[in-house]
Amino acid sequence: MIYEQAVGRIQRVAILLAIAGTAAATVKWGIRGGAGFLMGSVLSILNLGWWKRLVSGINHESSPPGRGSAVLMGGRYLMVGAGVYVIVKFLEVSLVATLAGLLTAVAAVLLELLFELLYART
Repeated sequence: MIYEQAVGRIQRVAILLAIAGTAAATVKWGIRGGAGFLMGSVLSILNLGWWKRLVSGINHESSPPGRGSAVLMGGRYLMVGAGVYVIVKFLEVSLVATLAGLLTAVAAVLLELLFELLYART
């Protein structure tokens, strides 16, 4: 129950950070910077969802993760890397803005950590 609440907050905060960050990146770096931040944020939020599914799968002991799980996990980062390459090279958006967008989920997790530290009830 507490896990689901925390994950829900992290996902909502990540979406809010993506929206606010896209607006800020657009102001700072123009439309290409805003687009780069948005695309990086989308990749970051997708990766967060993949991690959530992985943890949920490990949590259910009925089917332990196999060798394919490790391959898929590594493959995700190859896909993210390929996505960043396409975003930067072919769409010609800002690399800095895209990398900043990739940190959206990390920022959301850190904010959740602070929230839990400040408002945790024992």
